[in-house]
Amino acid sequence: MSDTPAGTHPRLDALVARAQALAAQTPPTLALVYPCDALAMDAAQRILDSGMARVLLLGPPGLITQAAALAQVGLQGFEVVDTGPVPADAARRACALARSGAVQVLMKGSLHTDELMGAVVNKDAGLRGSTRISHAFVFDLPRYPKLLALADCVVNIAPDLKTKKDILGNAVALLQTLGIAHPKVGIVTAVETVNPAIAATLDARDLVAMAQAGAWPGAIVEGPLGFDNAISAEAARIKKIDSQVAGDADLLVVPDLNAGNMLYKSFNYIGGGDCAGLVLGAAAPIVLTSRADSLQSRLASVALAVLSARAANPA
Repeated sequence: MSDTPAGTHPRLDALVARAQALAAQTPPTLALVYPCDALAMDAAQRILDSGMARVLLLGPPGLITQAAALAQVGLQGFEVVDTGPVPADAARRACALARSGAVQVLMKGSLHTDELMGAVVNKDAGLRGSTRISHAFVFDLPRYPKLLALADCVVNIAPDLKTKKDILGNAVALLQTLGIAHPKVGIVTAVETVNPAIAATLDARDLVAMAQAGAWPGAIVEGPLGFDNAISAEAARIKKIDSQVAGDADLLVVPDLNAGNMLYKSFNYIGGGDCAGLVLGAAAPIVLTSRADSLQSRLASVALAVLSARAANPA
């Protein structure tokens, strides 16, 4: 998406302000992995200027210098770590630094997502945690009264029930990090009734049962819900659905990547929204950026990562 005017999405601006306040005394260190194009170096400068993080540049110094020149960015204020010309080597070094505690946040530069995530999920030297790695977006939508999270639109293609359990748990933990103690979660499918021919509705039923058994303390989980029921209390009322989530959801869990990806892009390109996104479930929060992301989205994603990292390591 093209850059949006300041103030267009005030809830994302508020995330940035919270991260700036949190980082004012001791900013975390963000490893920008292979920042070898102008877009990545522009982001590096803006993050540094925001005060949300100290920025470590991992990659070949020559290419980083060229990228900085193209972006009209000086390298003063940055530490450059020479990882050689191979992008995957920069990703492996970033993971090693995160494991050692030297960096608290990872952010994708100009390497391919697969190169970064391949290092992250490596069983021996990566950043795997106790749950499956997943992704969540947090949206500021003009016609919705609060932030709305959506998971998983990026990492897990066709999640089974076990994976959906981790997707839900990772996203609930993120929302609780943001101060939403009792997140309202809608498991969205094509219909709002359990239908054995639609596997996603069976998963929704089972996730609700897990929530009722105490899998995610504080969370209110309902499903299956159609998108209309989850997002509109009036739609739920018309269909005679008694719901605490309808019209007030904090998180929507989608059935698969196809549904999530299309919904996420619809929110932004048709709904006028913008979002922050984060890879969850790893030993450090990871910001994956797209060339189409707005500046506001990039900075809000870093803010989300800073808030998440500080919650994991309060000291």
